[in-house]
Amino acid sequence: MNASATLLPAVVRPAVEDRQWLSSDHCAAPVLDLLDALGWTIAETPEANIHMTSPEGGVYVGWLPEDPSAWAREIVWRVQVLPADGEVWVQEFGVHTPSEAVAGFLAALVTHSSR
Repeated sequence: MNASATLLPAVVRPAVEDRQWLSSDHCAAPVLDLLDALGWTIAETPEANIHMTSPEGGVYVGWLPEDPSAWAREIVWRVQVLPADGEVWVQEFGVHTPSEAVAGFLAALVTHSSR
């Protein structure tokens, strides 16, 4: 699973006075657009949660805005990686994490994946 350099965010160095930090808009579009472009399976539930799986099945991403157990843990994103020859690991992101930051994390994960 490899992402082309065009899918990775460009390095932008705005002047200090023009710098604005990302903040959450509670929208999943940056992640959905990235994973859709990479050919991931995307399934939406009637509750508006979205489950995404990499083409080979080694990575799961959940957008869980309506999942009570996720909200109890104060998360909205769950990334679960099932390496072929290693331990399963999970990264979760809170409700205030910008989707662009999650997309950047996933782009780096996909780019550096050996699968």
